[in-house]
Amino acid sequence: MRRYTISLLIGFMLILAAVAGAAFPVDADKKIFGVPQNQLLAYTTLPAETVAILSETYEREKNVRVNFVPLSANELIQNLREKSTADLILTDSQTLNAAADLNLLTPHFSETNDAVKNNFKDEYDRWIGVWYDPIIFCINRDYLRKINFVPSTWEELAADKKARIGITDFLAADASSNLMFQMIGNFGDAKTYEILSGIHPRVVQYAKYLSNPVRQAGMGEADISIAVESETLRYIQNHYPLKIIYPEDGTACIITGVGISTTDKKKNPVAAKFADWLLSDDAQISLQKNGFYFLSTNPQSLAYKTFAGKNLVLFKNNPQFTEQQRHNFLDFWVKNVRFK
Repeated sequence: MRRYTISLLIGFMLILAAVAGAAFPVDADKKIFGVPQNQLLAYTTLPAETVAILSETYEREKNVRVNFVPLSANELIQNLREKSTADLILTDSQTLNAAADLNLLTPHFSETNDAVKNNFKDEYDRWIGVWYDPIIFCINRDYLRKINFVPSTWEELAADKKARIGITDFLAADASSNLMFQMIGNFGDAKTYEILSGIHPRVVQYAKYLSNPVRQAGMGEADISIAVESETLRYIQNHYPLKIIYPEDGTACIITGVGISTTDKKKNPVAAKFADWLLSDDAQISLQKNGFYFLSTNPQSLAYKTFAGKNLVLFKNNPQFTEQQRHNFLDFWVKNVRFK
């Protein structure tokens, strides 16, 4: 009798397990407490075409979809404060600092981001820079053959009375205005305006887009352009006759980084894996295949180790000027340099 009782009990348990299995969703292993673990929501200020590449590559490799929501910097901070369900943000260092100061980002520690230099991340690891894009001198190779002296500092460029110069308007793009602000932070405002005043008479055109100065140098319409390296590398890949010169007295850069939101701790481990992936060669390769050439901040990556610009010097000071200070600096440049 006892034997039959045990058999009936085992049978009942098997039936119960089968019923439970039928009721339990197939993708239950991808959820924790009802939260989908194969999806992430990310706020970003980057162009849609850039983040689409990252999202598609990561989903293909890791079977995790990253849904990016493009926002302005102010919208990103406001949404993060008021109604955020975002898991992470991918944006520039200035916006990341603002979010960190408002305690909207949670520290993330890993072996990967521990290798990143301190000037590319928050001191409390609330955000990590994943790539950066420096301002460089982009010189036309045909012009280079004709001259005996190549300017390699900002003062030398300002003192050059012959070269036609291409540059993006400081009012038109963050990367360009950021150059002025970092020059002021490192050279002082008087010296910066002196340099910009020396450059101004030879500016071919204050362009509206970051790509135009590179195109001008590539087409021979300008001799030297002050440009972002990513655009210059893109034109070089398309066989334009250009050479990159890194200012020996330092230059500015735009740092793009990732921060994990404090709003959804259940998905932080999934967001952390994506944050680490952004520092990988896979992420860099996917961007480069689509014409985006940024510099990796990860010294362990192949992209970092094969970077040719070992003599690149970045400005040491990256001052956090207020909006009013930024407005005043730009206003002074407009009145006393550009339209004097």
